[in-house]
Amino acid sequence: MKKSFAVISIIIVILGYLFTGCAKQTDTTPDSVTRSSYLGPWTVTESWTKLTYEVNITADPGSSDGVFISNFANTGSSATPAGAVIKGSSIILDANQVISGITINGSGSLSGTKINWNYTLNNGADLINAVAIYSKI
Repeated sequence: MKKSFAVISIIIVILGYLFTGCAKQTDTTPDSVTRSSYLGPWTVTESWTKLTYEVNITADPGSSDGVFISNFANTGSSATPAGAVIKGSSIILDANQVISGITINGSGSLSGTKINWNYTLNNGADLINAVAIYSKI
């Protein structure tokens, strides 16, 4: 009798561990990348021009995930800012927008305090594939 009670007790303990170990875990950690992670001044190092310049990313007041990038591709602070949308750690330029006579397309990926960009610039005569790194100031 003592032996069967010990075996039953062990089986109950094992089943208890199995059922609690299989409970569904819910992820309550919020996504730490938000639009505010992108906002502010950035120093840009661009591959095709070999230049370093600054841009400023501001929130689009008409959108919960949109931003404007002033001086995108070193077009000047008085040029129309580039529009983009934030999707987690990705920033995606509005498709086929024209800034200072240049059609731009592309996207970037935020990692810490850097955005790694790949985009194209098309002035009608040349198609330039650019790579840039934005570093938060």
